[in-house]
Amino acid sequence: MLADRIEAKWIDAFEEVFRLCAPAPGETVALLSETQSRPLNVHIAELALQRLGVTVFHVVVPTPRQDAPVPVRSTGASAALTGQDAAVAALAASTLVVDLTVEGLLHAPQLPKILEQGARVLMVSNEHPDALERLLPQARDKTRVRDAVARCRAAREMRVTSPAGTDLTVAMEGAASVGVWGWCDKPGTVAHWPAGLVVSFPKAGSVNGTLVLDAGDVNLTFKRYLERPVRLTIVDDYVTDIAGEGTDAELTRRYLAAWGEREAYAVSHVGFGMNAAARYEALAMYDQRDTNGTEVRAYAGNFLFSTGANEFAGRFTKGHFDIPVRGCTIALDGEAVVVNGALIEALA
Repeated sequence: MLADRIEAKWIDAFEEVFRLCAPAPGETVALLSETQSRPLNVHIAELALQRLGVTVFHVVVPTPRQDAPVPVRSTGASAALTGQDAAVAALAASTLVVDLTVEGLLHAPQLPKILEQGARVLMVSNEHPDALERLLPQARDKTRVRDAVARCRAAREMRVTSPAGTDLTVAMEGAASVGVWGWCDKPGTVAHWPAGLVVSFPKAGSVNGTLVLDAGDVNLTFKRYLERPVRLTIVDDYVTDIAGEGTDAELTRRYLAAWGEREAYAVSHVGFGMNAAARYEALAMYDQRDTNGTEVRAYAGNFLFSTGANEFAGRFTKGHFDIPVRGCTIALDGEAVVVNGALIEALA
């Protein structure tokens, strides 16, 4: 169990990342949190920003009532700003917003309103600062991630295969592909820390085939390494069959069914991790309350498969799985970018 006390080294880490966001002296920075945010990170962020000579203010909102049939975890779609028009206006009037909500604003419906006047948003994932300290973004990450994004945007097809039996095809034409390298220094942009990954949101009807989640792969909604294989059959974006025996298959079936809606079974995004410092085994090293699993999403060479909302395909749901899959080969128009779970040299 890690101690929740402020450490000078963690202020240094936050300051380093904030400097990459290029705040100007006197710039107005909003710290957004909710009543269930991690207080340690909120305090450290405030102290780090004050070192930079910017004007800092807090926007703190009550964590909303639960309205889902099952626990909601790691969606990137915080509901903290629901009905909070005054708070949204204050955030939009800032030049930099540091997002410390529990789930993050990445897919929150209020995000476009915050960005439209030029604010930039840095999401600090709900991790213990022990993990954030290890995962400081590096200057070279921007070039590497942008290269991967360009490859995805130029591709017509992504094919994912694995020795475990995965054979998945994704039509990439018209997909929205984005990359995150850990900081945002331009108006109207969003980033998150930890970072180092590229994801694509395919158009409707683009994903077909079989995805085998093997023993040792990770379901980050459950914060659990799988103990037995789970085979997903996917037809025109939707999981139509969940095959497998044991706890992992049962958890998958029950959680998806609990939403009572077809969209929970749909593909959200696909992509791959590029963070050389991120560790696959990190989930085993922290108590569940101390991790949000962003590190495991980003470890280099994983195939990141997600179910749930995909606004680019017109699908919306709060149900969400993020599943980093090991040992895959990912090819774009026949050219591999990941081979047996390792990034090709040009992207490593």
